[in-house]
Amino acid sequence: MAFLFVLSVGLVAGTISGIVGTGSSIMLMPVLVYAYGPKEAVPIMAVASVMANLSRILAWWREVDWRACAAYSVTGVPAAVLGARTLLALPSHAVGLAIGIFLIVMVPVRHWLARHELKANLWHLAIGGAIIGYLTGIVVSTGPLSVPLFLFYGLSKGAFLATEAASSLGLYFAKSVTFERFGALTGEVFVKGLIAGSSLMSGAFVAKRFVLHLKPEMFRLVMDAIMLAAGLSMLWNATQPSA
Repeated sequence: MAFLFVLSVGLVAGTISGIVGTGSSIMLMPVLVYAYGPKEAVPIMAVASVMANLSRILAWWREVDWRACAAYSVTGVPAAVLGARTLLALPSHAVGLAIGIFLIVMVPVRHWLARHELKANLWHLAIGGAIIGYLTGIVVSTGPLSVPLFLFYGLSKGAFLATEAASSLGLYFAKSVTFERFGALTGEVFVKGLIAGSSLMSGAFVAKRFVLHLKPEMFRLVMDAIMLAAGLSMLWNATQPSA
């Protein structure tokens, strides 16, 4: 039953993420935490995120901006490794609290970024990659930060989805390798990540047909609601006494 629930939520999350460029981790993470606990859920989500980003790259392959991807990844990948090592040193309840607080705080931060018509260049992507990469290693999703960064660079629709996914792929892959090296990504955890990731991949291809008809205002409201609900859920789980 847990696998079926994860697959169902993953399909919906993958579809939404395939349209707006983020949201799969935010929606799926509380389900994984409920089913497997925060310390196991994070490496599961890392594997699933690799698959989800790979599917968006495959769906929009010809529109990837490889210069932007390289600028973001060259600093983001090593920063993600450092962040993952930080995560492994934290107690489980601290992980849940950190993720929950981060998701809730990102709602006003995202609105603040949206109100400022900023312009980004390759240097900004490199600086952003270092900061966001480190945070990606610790928390489950930094999409609310990486999405506006690539939009400020001037990307939109397919080019934005593909380039953000290609850039994030390196970060999540580095995070997964770090988990495996330090014993957090076991064979069982890897299989669970493949199961969750398969549903996210399916959702990404379902989403492609909707991208050209996207209404940004509606999806911004949906994402705010999802982030608040997921953040509150993570905080609630983190404050419950251990069984």
